[in-house]
Amino acid sequence: MNVTFADFSLPKTGAVAVFAAEGKPLSGRAAEIDKKTGGALKRAMKGAEFKGAKGQMIDLLSPKGLSAARVVLVGLGKPEKLTASVFETLGGSLVGHLEKTADKTVAVAVDPIKGSSVSEEEAAAHLAFGAKLRGYKFDKYQTKKKRPAPSKTKLGKVTVMSGVTTQARRHFSPLGKIADGVCLARDLVNEPANILHPAEFAGRAKELAKLGVKVDVLGEKAMQKLGMGALLGVGQGSVRESQLVTMQWMGGEKGEAPVAFVGKGVCFDTGGISLKPGAGMEDMKGDMGGAACVTGLMHALAARKAPVNAVGVIGLVENMPDAGAQRPGDIVTAADGQTIEVINTDAEGRLVLADALWYTQDKFDPKFMIDLATLTGAIMVALGQEYAGLFSNDDELSEQLTSSGLSVNEKVWRLPMGEPYDKMINSKFADMKNVGSRYGGSITAAQFLQRFVDGRPWAHIDIAGTAMNSPASAINTSWGSGYGVRLLNKLVADHYEN
Repeated sequence: MNVTFADFSLPKTGAVAVFAAEGKPLSGRAAEIDKKTGGALKRAMKGAEFKGAKGQMIDLLSPKGLSAARVVLVGLGKPEKLTASVFETLGGSLVGHLEKTADKTVAVAVDPIKGSSVSEEEAAAHLAFGAKLRGYKFDKYQTKKKRPAPSKTKLGKVTVMSGVTTQARRHFSPLGKIADGVCLARDLVNEPANILHPAEFAGRAKELAKLGVKVDVLGEKAMQKLGMGALLGVGQGSVRESQLVTMQWMGGEKGEAPVAFVGKGVCFDTGGISLKPGAGMEDMKGDMGGAACVTGLMHALAARKAPVNAVGVIGLVENMPDAGAQRPGDIVTAADGQTIEVINTDAEGRLVLADALWYTQDKFDPKFMIDLATLTGAIMVALGQEYAGLFSNDDELSEQLTSSGLSVNEKVWRLPMGEPYDKMINSKFADMKNVGSRYGGSITAAQFLQRFVDGRPWAHIDIAGTAMNSPASAINTSWGSGYGVRLLNKLVADHYEN
């Protein structure tokens, strides 16, 4: 989706969109268009009982007095309730509305809104942000002859018009970079596992070097020297070599400790010897949603030249059930020397993260670590797909993540941790086992991860319900949502940039 900014000018072709506040008379460009069309907008409003409720839309086709093919009147809702997030939703909803039409372009007029705390430039920029996110499509493997109707949309350009074009463009600049990071994460999650295996994923991460990110890749021999038996055990049944990728963006003060993000990257998860049911197993191409988020985040931070030192670490494996695969009952030794009894080979993501967390804190000594993983089905039982599960040893970091999530509508909900849950993963034969009982599965998974954290601030975000097969929204209709990129970017921007 091509998004541009321009001064006010009624287009000669395509669609034009204007806004109306709830319970208020038409004003600005909407009033101007109504006058040019001889009151057609007001008549349409009356006929459609249009009140200006948030997201309400009516179309005026080939209106007399205008050369544009379509006028779309969009309801803003009550001005005092408008936020930047509302404009993102409106931008996405407008694109979704026009995807069902034959219009190739739309010019959107953003006027100052009396009674709103959102500035004209902020409104224009966030509307464009929502439009760009909604315009994302993943149809690279569909042939032209067989491409389904949703991918035949002709809308390719959104022009956001305002009286503050330069300021709006400047405000949008970092948002556009964040959108690129979200779309990168979506691409990674949507790719099939025969294409996006660990080495290919590592190769795509290396492309961040173009933005100034230092990228290093450890293969299996290097990880063996480091004693990463937990991570390597997961991948030993695959013909694809496991990888550990580190991405460093040093945009902050020299020598300042970085913030660190760690992602689970199981490029395909069969469950291993503890084989998953066949139904729905194709979705397990998305079991690397945590690694996708971390990669998209590092892209966003580097592209917008964030004044922060940040590190992203992703463990990339395939969990396959061949003759060399890890067995239930095996005991492996993690890089920090702790031993793990593998009760269930389908609880593999926490094994990958165990070594990745240890490596991150040992090598980079970060201020905090946040790991993201499509870790447990249990989190969806608890929270559905509206919230990601949050577990942490630090109240301040948890509060920052919660407020950041609410701000960008990527919400997290903190769940409890504690000694009673930790005891559930004690093993008779090793230091711990990789699963607890049938109860509290997401919590015991977090307790497992905490055993590999050295006491520094840490948070674990279980994104099994939010990163893949996500519910459609105004700004995303993709199977892979790119969840977490905006959340973590907001966290960094609000609390950790110099």
